[in-house]
Amino acid sequence: MKTQTTVKTKLLDAAVGVIRAKGYSAATVDDICQRAGVTKGGFFHHFESKEELAISAAGHFSSNANELFLAAPYQSLPDPLDRLLGYVDFRKAILQGELPEYTCLLGTMVQETYDTHPAIREACDQGISQNVAMLEADIAEAMRNYGIASGSNASWTALSLALYTQAVIQGALILAKAKRGPEVAAACLDHLRLYLVMLFIQPERKAVA
Repeated sequence: MKTQTTVKTKLLDAAVGVIRAKGYSAATVDDICQRAGVTKGGFFHHFESKEELAISAAGHFSSNANELFLAAPYQSLPDPLDRLLGYVDFRKAILQGELPEYTCLLGTMVQETYDTHPAIREACDQGISQNVAMLEADIAEAMRNYGIASGSNASWTALSLALYTQAVIQGALILAKAKRGPEVAAACLDHLRLYLVMLFIQPERKAVA
């Protein structure tokens, strides 16, 4: 069982790397097997198809990303707004290495497969939604601390801001691909951070807790 788990993890890690670099459609089982150092027989022992692997890879990528974010230093900050800003700073700090090393597997796959492979789309949506939920919790707490109304009469909610934050990050990564470098993504994250500060920090507003 230990050997099987190791082989499966190698395939999942390889799928994340290959699909980030080439996209879902261009990635082949042969590419993934070569990167993992696994035979095609080994591949089909664990997965019936590339689609099944991609669905599992989405969960694998999300799990690793969640562990990374939960272990990040900003999580220990007592002020939820500082945690939110720390998250943006952390996303900027990890724009390192080659493009496939910092772009998002979920964003990459969902752009290609949202209509043709609904199961992959759902797996990507689940992973993105997990990240949104983590942000939403800190935003809701920050709204309470900074006296920002929530509910049907508010112009925005914790969920809408969490979704917007994720949208900016995914868009920034697309621009990084278009511009072939992280600089434009870093600039977008700087603007996102400024926007968040402007939402919460106003002359007449300060934390109440």
